[in-house]
Amino acid sequence: MAEGERIYQTWVDSDRFVPSRFVRPARRFMSVEAAGGIVLLIAAVVAVVWANMPFGETYERFWSNHFVLEIGDLHVLDESLRELVNDALMTVFFFVVGLEIKRELVVGELRDPKKAALPALAALGGMIVPALVYVALTAGEGGQAAQG
Repeated sequence: MAEGERIYQTWVDSDRFVPSRFVRPARRFMSVEAAGGIVLLIAAVVAVVWANMPFGETYERFWSNHFVLEIGDLHVLDESLRELVNDALMTVFFFVVGLEIKRELVVGELRDPKKAALPALAALGGMIVPALVYVALTAGEGGQAAQG
């Protein structure tokens, strides 16, 4: 090995253009705890600006794009992008949240029942209070049939 020559263990650690300019900075950003929140904030700002521009109808057309997946005669998927995000990605989100709560209850801060009581009551209140507000606002109007 010549003097000054470096041996890299992986492609990501090399001095090549793509790893040094894109991959390593992206890895550093993703290691920041607030990275997910930053991405969501940027996405929200882009969505609000895009929807309110003169060409804002393209925003609605984007979310109305239809995805169809068929295997033979079986219709596996037939939804708009909006429905796909609402159904599939929100399901994944709540699954991950459930796993995180379970981890906290088993080995985390909430394994002590006294510490878990307040968050559990807050979660129940977060479900019950909106339902009670809805019932109070729609009492006698026939809107309660919408509860399913």
